[in-house]
Amino acid sequence: MAGIFRNFFKIIDHQTVIIAALTVGGTYLCLRFGITADMPTGIIGIAIIFPIVFSINAAYRRREDALKSFASLKAHAASLYFAHRDWAPKDVSGRDKLGLKELPTTLLHRVRDYLSAVEDNVDKLKDVYEVFSRYSKENEIMRDLGVPANEISRVNQYVRAMIIDFERMRNIHLYRTPMSLRAYSCIFLNIFPILFAPYFAFLIQDTMPVVGYALAVLYSVILVSLDNIQQVLEDPFDAGGEHVDDLNLDVADRYVGLL
Repeated sequence: MAGIFRNFFKIIDHQTVIIAALTVGGTYLCLRFGITADMPTGIIGIAIIFPIVFSINAAYRRREDALKSFASLKAHAASLYFAHRDWAPKDVSGRDKLGLKELPTTLLHRVRDYLSAVEDNVDKLKDVYEVFSRYSKENEIMRDLGVPANEISRVNQYVRAMIIDFERMRNIHLYRTPMSLRAYSCIFLNIFPILFAPYFAFLIQDTMPVVGYALAVLYSVILVSLDNIQQVLEDPFDAGGEHVDDLNLDVADRYVGLL
């Protein structure tokens, strides 16, 4: 239960407090100057909630795609290590001592460093592709050692699959859900206190003051929290596990004992 509340409060930030305060302040001013109106609350769902929920759904799919690609990348890296270790002739099976065992962990470290960067870092991207290049060279060494051509084709397909998985994660890192929809939601979210202050003032007159102010705060917290959830899901690599829904990219050391 403590973990649930801790995760909940991670989506409550300064914007939540500001929007709630503006809504309460606007409600008070409308009440004081007699500006009240029984407004249709359905407009909140059309103008704010629906676009935010649509963005959350799109961001969630991006996160799930990133999870699948990262799992596939790790699986192919392990498969390549086992192929390099076991398919070569027995008299040269000690090749893994020359650095083959380090390739999977080196790849995971460099993928983490690249995806954790705020911007597209060309040097870190080159570091990732340098590992892919080393894999390709190791495949050619296996060919020279007499490994059949069909098996060499298979391990080259493993390298291709890893590159595809990495590029999928890279696109998720670089590109976002539609910015026009994001801008639309942000604008309506921030003018919400002004638009609906007369409605909350109307509730205060029609019921009790505590009801109107409580609903003003509740609406603000719900709307801003939904917006914050969308932002957290937008880039699943952005905080290295700081947010509960971020992918944990720092897994290389766990694989050392498995290989």
